[in-house]
Amino acid sequence: MEHKLIAQKTFRYQQIGERDKATHLLIVLHGYGQLAEFFIRKFNDLPENYLVVAPEGMHRFYLNGTSGRVGASWMTKEDRESDIQDNLNWLNQLLNELKAKKKFEKIILLGFSQGGATAARWYFSSKNEFDHLILWASVFPPDLEKPEHSNNSENYFVIGNQDEYFSTEQQNQEISFYRNLGFQTRTFEGKHDIDSTNTLEILNSILDK
Repeated sequence: MEHKLIAQKTFRYQQIGERDKATHLLIVLHGYGQLAEFFIRKFNDLPENYLVVAPEGMHRFYLNGTSGRVGASWMTKEDRESDIQDNLNWLNQLLNELKAKKKFEKIILLGFSQGGATAARWYFSSKNEFDHLILWASVFPPDLEKPEHSNNSENYFVIGNQDEYFSTEQQNQEISFYRNLGFQTRTFEGKHDIDSTNTLEILNSILDK
């Protein structure tokens, strides 16, 4: 018979930018097999008015065999409901700590690939905490209730036109799906990766709202 025990765990996150100079908070969730230390570097060129915070998935593992490079994951299919709640609990604790230390004009959440599913769950369970959601090359989590269409264009979906994890047909399906949810959608010349040009253009557009 299975039993469960809730115990304390240490989570880690990376941060770039100076809190005193920042007016906006950008929280970025990495994809499967990535580490926050390296993922956050994709946002190194953002203006100094951004504080960028990259939480790391709680499950770390060797990418090949039993040694060498390590990556992290937000969850697997095993006991996923517990992992979903654990993710939400510690991410909310992190957000509360960040907000207690600084009042931000905007708080933006970006999720890439597998991190997009966690970002979507977090955003829609705590929607009043975030001003904008950016889902990047990510499938909307099927367990999450489909939100009503919104016309305020506060959210974005981005995907590269050569993304190796999405066929052309799948890309078109995802773009159509997100548009029906009221997301603004963008494509760029590239693969399954963060594109710094589009990131900056979206953030600039957000600042204009």
